[in-house]
Amino acid sequence: MRILVTGICGFVGSTLAKALLAHRADLEILGIDNFIRPGSETNRSELKALGIKILHGDIRSASDLEGIEGIDAVIDAAANPSVLAGVDGKTSSRQLVEHNLLGTINLLELCKARKAAFLLLSTSRVYSIPPLADLPKVIREGAFVPDDTRAPFPVGLSKEGVGELFPTLPPISLYGSTKLASESLALEYGETFGFPVFINRCGVMAGAGQFGRADQGIFAYWINSHIRRRPLGYIGFDGMGHQVRDCLHPADLAPLILEQIQSNKNLTALDRVINLSGGAESAMSLRQLTVWCDERFGAHEVVSKPESRPFDIPWMVLDSTKAKNLWNWQPAISRNHILNEIASHAESHPDWLDRSAPF
Repeated sequence: MRILVTGICGFVGSTLAKALLAHRADLEILGIDNFIRPGSETNRSELKALGIKILHGDIRSASDLEGIEGIDAVIDAAANPSVLAGVDGKTSSRQLVEHNLLGTINLLELCKARKAAFLLLSTSRVYSIPPLADLPKVIREGAFVPDDTRAPFPVGLSKEGVGELFPTLPPISLYGSTKLASESLALEYGETFGFPVFINRCGVMAGAGQFGRADQGIFAYWINSHIRRRPLGYIGFDGMGHQVRDCLHPADLAPLILEQIQSNKNLTALDRVINLSGGAESAMSLRQLTVWCDERFGAHEVVSKPESRPFDIPWMVLDSTKAKNLWNWQPAISRNHILNEIASHAESHPDWLDRSAPF
């Protein structure tokens, strides 16, 4: 089986490629990356040593994909991952759309031509911001949690987290919109042209080797910044760091993706969209993460910055019950393992923040 992984030299793409080979050594993996992200070059030699062929190309350019033949599946791990992309005054909204939507269209045309399966790594940020921002919440053990003593939960929300039926109406950010539009186009292409499509909405990806930038993974950024005594701040809400996210190691996607590629299940469009995350067991607030870092590295001051930013939400935990019921999938790598893995990497790579910083 021959698989194309886009964004293969990014954290998610490279980690997933290595995990796929660990599960099936007979796979042939081909990757493509445009190497515009600082730090992405660091993964190239390790992947090539595993026999992975890497193309220096850009999925925004259809001609860069024309020579790719004989593939059985495309895993789309290429994206601008920042919810502030296009609105932060530093990045272009047009480039965001070109990266995250036009690139997807080019890949769908490739799958159409090659009759290859298409697997989109999507995001929890496709879910509507207002009902999450307005969610009644209380603080327990230093973290926001939904207040189940108030009104009933919105549709799609349970004590397990945000499910696939939660609203996806705007506003969801330009980033979320490009991913949601990509999901819709992918499902339409698959139905129209007869190739398998799977949409995997992932929680916050985290693990060793993740680039030390806030927009590419808050867990890695926080741990790397804490150990180097870089400035850190609790931004927004009460300025106390009670906002919560779950985390997921990309390697946990590998067995599910292999099963999806080889599946003969007769799935509806709804069943082709699933949440994948560590769930409530993997979730923690920034305040709790700071306590974890203080205990491992020694105390480090975090300042309070209660001013809000666009598209921020106080609590996001994905519910992966559907993936468990449909695919018998659940994460195997615990939150504590992920945090220790990031910390060990940070300790052995003192230059990591500078290596992955923007030019």
